[in-house]
Amino acid sequence: MASADVAAMPGPAGNTAPRAPLLEIRDIALRFGGIVALDGVSFAIEEGEILGLIGPNGAGKTTLFNCVSRLYNPNRGDILFEGRSMLARRPHNIAEIGIGRTFQNLALFAPQTVLDNVRIGGHAHSRSDIVSDTLRLPWVRRHEAALSDTAWSLIHMLDLEDVALRPTAGLALGTRKRVELARALAGRPKLLLLDEPAGGLNHEEVGELGALIRRIRDERQVTVLLVEHHMNLVMSVSDKVVALDFGRKIAEGTPAEVQQDAAVIEAYLGTGKERTGGELAR
Repeated sequence: MASADVAAMPGPAGNTAPRAPLLEIRDIALRFGGIVALDGVSFAIEEGEILGLIGPNGAGKTTLFNCVSRLYNPNRGDILFEGRSMLARRPHNIAEIGIGRTFQNLALFAPQTVLDNVRIGGHAHSRSDIVSDTLRLPWVRRHEAALSDTAWSLIHMLDLEDVALRPTAGLALGTRKRVELARALAGRPKLLLLDEPAGGLNHEEVGELGALIRRIRDERQVTVLLVEHHMNLVMSVSDKVVALDFGRKIAEGTPAEVQQDAAVIEAYLGTGKERTGGELAR
């Protein structure tokens, strides 16, 4: 979805005004001592888009994710979600405003079952307290039942029924990645941050992941920001791609445009290499 195609919404006088992007990164800069991790990065994600964020190792992709997740505070710039600055938000408040995330290193509760791990993802919207939980008030029981219904729905969607009552410890990597994805979706996010979801997966699993990401976007109306080294996956599922190198944005556009961008080719392949941008997708 291109910026020019952003849906218009009625203004107070019946006129139309452009809808704000779901997420807007404005001139974000971050240093760790003398190391420049991000240097004036700006881009926006429209509602319903899948945006792929790419770049060589150390380009600043996960650092930017951590700024959006509020794990890091940028030295300059702003991050807007639904038109409002997020910089005053704490990490534990991110899920309740509609942002879910997965991690490169899975952060599951290993001794607990798949079902319990997925249910945990829905507690971001809980308003219970220790007294209500102890007394098992009717509204608490209704909330717990709704959490279970949501969890089972996601378990079915992600084909996890056979392991739903098993501890996540010992499950295959691809299965555990789907559990973490289900847990992120249980929070009913508007924006889903996927941090290298294809890492460690085989070719068949990567293909299934690509189809699943599109299905999540289409069926659950979730916007996706994807950081990934697997170029086939990024280029096949993304509506738009942003490329970083040494903390700076070097390209932005459709997958085809970014694949052929000279700065992107140089960042990945180095100068003097007689190869084409199309090889970034191999």
